[in-house]
Amino acid sequence: MVDLTTKYMGLSLKNPLVPSASPLSRELDKIKSLEDASAAAVTLYSLFEEQIEHEAEFLDTAIEGSKYIYAESLDFFPPLENYRRDEDAYLELIRKAKASIDIPLIASLNGFSLGGWTRYARLIEEAGADALELNIYYLPTSVQVTGSGVESLHLAILREVKQQVSIPVAVKLSPFFSALPSIAQQLTEGGADGLVLFNRFYQPDLDIEALEATRRLTLSTSEEMRLPLRWIAILYGQVDASLALTTGVHTSEDIIKALMAGADIANVCSVLLQEGLEKITNLLEGVVAWMEAHEYDSVSQMKGSLSHKHTSDPAAFERANYVQLIGQ
Repeated sequence: MVDLTTKYMGLSLKNPLVPSASPLSRELDKIKSLEDASAAAVTLYSLFEEQIEHEAEFLDTAIEGSKYIYAESLDFFPPLENYRRDEDAYLELIRKAKASIDIPLIASLNGFSLGGWTRYARLIEEAGADALELNIYYLPTSVQVTGSGVESLHLAILREVKQQVSIPVAVKLSPFFSALPSIAQQLTEGGADGLVLFNRFYQPDLDIEALEATRRLTLSTSEEMRLPLRWIAILYGQVDASLALTTGVHTSEDIIKALMAGADIANVCSVLLQEGLEKITNLLEGVVAWMEAHEYDSVSQMKGSLSHKHTSDPAAFERANYVQLIGQ
């Protein structure tokens, strides 16, 4: 019998397949269905900094603007329940999900600045989440912002969150750091229990008739997996944090590649949106069949076997690969 178990940030998982943060986890029934389809854990959809801060600012403005109208100004305070829907709904979903499923639940906070939004990490832990994925979605657009400044921001946000919680915290990284191994090590030393590679920035398009930028959601393909695959393979054995590969995982072979590169888990999203939640079962069956055919007994036996550390051809991950391909 093939052993699919793995560990991620100290969490014991029955297999390495974890749905990433997406609309698929917005409802309790869908979360249950992900568990029924054999997901090893579920990452909840992201709670955004803008949702939290917008409600707080709206409430402050409403209170400040009404408190001087009459002496009985308390009568003019807007009902609190009207301005905390996003956050409260998120925490309530965590509580209900934890009471309904037996697999770990990973919450997701998406933000880009230092501020009060990080206090929700503590509330997320209190609601019952087993771990937290910190998605620092920050795209610097000013020439005044330096690379070291971006790194410092990530580290400061991580420290702020780690002060709030005792559950494991993963940081979801962008691929655009100039020295990725360095920031990965800094984040690990700063308390990150896991690193998720990579955050998939959605690129705007331009409508040349309407003369405006447009938003368009494009699902990933297996080709996009090469970028995180390369960096997972390079980071394996160099950092102590757990590694999660996300973006481009569509097939059983993709999952096997992720594990052999050194990932503890593979995140899936686009393929589930395209083919349905039952695809999880199909993917895992394919992994088991491949492992049996190639005489692998466990995930741990495969993990990192084709990483930069263990491969017989480390140059394949480095400049030599580029030179050889372009020079042909």
